[in-house]
Amino acid sequence: MSEKLKNLGLFSLISISVLLISQLIGQWVNANIALNTTVEINNLIHFTHIRNFGGIFGMFQGMGWLFAFISIGLLVAVVVYLWFGDSVSRYEFACFGFIVGGGTSNILDRLIYGSVIDFIDIQHIPYWNYVFNTADVMVHVGIWPMLFVSFYLDSKNSRSTLKSP
Repeated sequence: MSEKLKNLGLFSLISISVLLISQLIGQWVNANIALNTTVEINNLIHFTHIRNFGGIFGMFQGMGWLFAFISIGLLVAVVVYLWFGDSVSRYEFACFGFIVGGGTSNILDRLIYGSVIDFIDIQHIPYWNYVFNTADVMVHVGIWPMLFVSFYLDSKNSRSTLKSP
């Protein structure tokens, strides 16, 4: 089996796992925590069941369809990049798996419920009043390592390559 197919398998496994976990947790929240109510997990973390009919950070309420449309385009672009890219690293397949799985989960929420189920409510952080979900966390699990590796390690490797005779 080629390295590309192995990497696509890893991407698919991560994407599907993230999608299933995010959807199952969202269904659990929907079934067990009444809308607009809060369950205190501890002093820092609360589960507050709300619906986001807009986009990131609740912006543009009522335009969730637009974010779903844009998200679908971005997710298709990622899959095309991974499929046709010649020098895609294994870490990119893994990171994009988290991003695509989380993004797909939020799209499914919009299609199934007409909104995204958000519930993770972090307390006692100054100027922070956002409620988010598991899919959002998974998108960040994919984005931040990829950015770190892309900007820090790749630029460090480029500098060392330039210094080599």
